[in-house]
Amino acid sequence: MKTNLIFKQGLSLISTLLLSLMTGVMAQNGSGNEMPNSIAVSSSDYSSLEWVGCPPPIDGEGCHITVLQGDPSKPNSDVLFRLASGASAPRHWHSSAERMIMVSGELHVTYDGEETRVLKAGDYAYGPANKPHDAKCADGEDCVLFIAFEKPVDSYVQEED
Repeated sequence: MKTNLIFKQGLSLISTLLLSLMTGVMAQNGSGNEMPNSIAVSSSDYSSLEWVGCPPPIDGEGCHITVLQGDPSKPNSDVLFRLASGASAPRHWHSSAERMIMVSGELHVTYDGEETRVLKAGDYAYGPANKPHDAKCADGEDCVLFIAFEKPVDSYVQEED
């Protein structure tokens, strides 16, 4: 099984982009030993969030993410992942488990050795660490997926054997 490490380069690129998005939130939270502020984002505000293109290997047309909380280069960050209607994310895997809630659209996700699952708004899904998977957003509506990562955010291409 061959894998292409993408976050040696991609992590620094996405970290730079995402850290710029977080600057305002971090400034509001203060520094030192202060208790951080809570965060709440209304779904009606999603279009005003600062979305950036997905990092390799899932950087195809129609793929975007935004950080809701945390630093993606460190453990415990929350992101919104958006795939345009009809777009796909190629077969890949993460070193972190993913806890997901489908916000909008219909996403078809296939993990190696498992049946394809169809996620619709309100559905919860758990993706085990290191398990290759791909995804396709059904035609009709963009797919928006909330993802909580336990470990730093990474992604690796999973080539066929």
